[in-house]
Amino acid sequence: MPVPKKFDRRPPERDLTRTNDRIRVPEVRLVGEDGKQIGVVKTEEALEYARQRDLDLVEVAPEARPPVCRVLDYSKYKYEQAQKQKAARKHQQQITIREIKFRPKIAQKDYDTKKGHVRRFLTGKDKVKITIMFRGREVTHPERGTALLDRLAEELADVGVIEQSPLQDGRNMTMLLAPSKAVLAAEKDKPADPEAAPPSQTNGQSPSVPEPEAPVGEERAAASSDAAA
Repeated sequence: MPVPKKFDRRPPERDLTRTNDRIRVPEVRLVGEDGKQIGVVKTEEALEYARQRDLDLVEVAPEARPPVCRVLDYSKYKYEQAQKQKAARKHQQQITIREIKFRPKIAQKDYDTKKGHVRRFLTGKDKVKITIMFRGREVTHPERGTALLDRLAEELADVGVIEQSPLQDGRNMTMLLAPSKAVLAAEKDKPADPEAAPPSQTNGQSPSVPEPEAPVGEERAAASSDAAA
């Protein structure tokens, strides 16, 4: 049985921009459709000015005294603003911080496995927080954790740089690695994969079909008849 979704009590988002008849102030500072200021006029005159041009009167600066209103196509204006916001979100770089935990006496095989995870995260443009966990009396030898972190950073220098040096906090020691400039540059310069043509058909031509081979018996019979002739 599907779990019912929680009821969202938040009211739907409402466009708070005042337009046309929603502008209730007695006068406004009017800006024409070409961006030129017309001056302070009564709101009724500004509405009539917009109607004559089959456009909308939009309040663009409500905090001004008097408010600034512009004549434009409001539907087109909202669409352009939405496209700009969409493009801005598309170009924003989402940074994720991953965490990998080590022990100061980690075995070589486990070390290699976790180092591979760190490399994969860095090449995926994620930051990685490396944590060394000390237990018992291990905390009295922080130099082992520092040596392990330095070794890891040195072996991953081709894909990562140290953003935060090793720092001990209680029984844990942490270091933050960030993707190197080479990784970021390679991701930007990476070309799009071209669409490969189907292997069985190229340039609109049908694939060639090999002719079936004659059975061995038929080949021998044909050879005999040729010899007799």
